Amino acid sequence: MRFIMQVAINMAVFLACALMFPSGFILANMTAAAVAAVVLTALNQLVKPLLMILSLPLLIISLGAFSLIVNAMMLELTAWFVPGFHFESFWWAFLVALFLTIANVIFMNPTHIQIRRQ
Repeated sequence: MRFIMQVAINMAVFLACALMFPSGFILANMTAAAVAAVVLTALNQLVKPLLMILSLPLLIISLGAFSLIVNAMMLELTAWFVPGFHFESFWWAFLVALFLTIANVIFMNPTHIQIRRQ
């Protein structure tokens, strides 16, 4: 359930950012947004923990702000895998990573998610 919610949030942010920043963030179509959302969510679950461990000294020094750089690197890696999903520069990926982080803080708050099992 959490994976599906994360994919939906990522896709919504990708579509919104593609409308807000058409010159720096290129999104070919909705299919590319959906594929990129699935790929990013999978990469966040598989690769991101390793990157966070490797960058732990920088995360401690920056008080966690380096995690935005890691998120931007994950977006660049997603752009490498998904055709039709492209950033003009690393700073555009950083800006989209900032929006993704804000959306995840708002919508993926673990205190608001309740799964009832019967």
